[in-house]
Amino acid sequence: MPSRLTSVADTWRVPATALGLPYQEAMVRAGGAPVAIPPLFDPASADEVARGVVARVDAVCLPGGPDVNPSRYGITDPHPKVSGVRDEHDALDLALARAAIDAEVPLLAICRGHQVLNVALGGTLHQHLADVIGEEQAAAHFKQHHDIELVPGSRAAAAMGTDRPHSHCVHHQAIDRLGEGLVVTARRGDVIEGVELPGHWVVGVQWHPEDDAADDAQQQALFDGFVAAARGEVGARS
Repeated sequence: MPSRLTSVADTWRVPATALGLPYQEAMVRAGGAPVAIPPLFDPASADEVARGVVARVDAVCLPGGPDVNPSRYGITDPHPKVSGVRDEHDALDLALARAAIDAEVPLLAICRGHQVLNVALGGTLHQHLADVIGEEQAAAHFKQHHDIELVPGSRAAAAMGTDRPHSHCVHHQAIDRLGEGLVVTARRGDVIEGVELPGHWVVGVQWHPEDDAADDAQQQALFDGFVAAARGEVGARS
């Protein structure tokens, strides 16, 4: 999992890298061993670094985080609400997404990661959701729990054991044009909440399953299915 650069971290007197505990705890509960990859590489060598990383791990998880630079999907005039952009994060995350897909290792992409997956495959994003669906509807997607409508038979639905998980959403952006090969597997109204890549265990979810996984068996089950796919268990990667 790619970690994030941070200027503040407990117990450290220097800048550090960080990775949210809820992601890691959900992976451990599923029987996995999370490994954090710091975004400390020259962006020009990100693809080479990512290929080397993917060759040494069983799966890749792209976590949430700040916005992707709009220039990564062809936008030259960033929306004023776009924030937190760091080229180091974008370069590593996008390279890991591409490397995981090329190597056919399981990929779970969450919130920002879901958007990174789409951009890595040539898709685009709505820079600010409120401009597309209105302020009131967009507010329902930011720091709110709501039901997600999953496509029956999708990998996410199969792993979670439900077609309608009650999920925590914290996003002001969403997928606009789909990346090459991706199919929509989850929605909330007009907003794309989940995508998958047929033929591979590649799952993107716009919500944050890690936020509730400790207490919600359906959210934890998504991580369980991901780790099962990483182990190559029968049926998990078909």
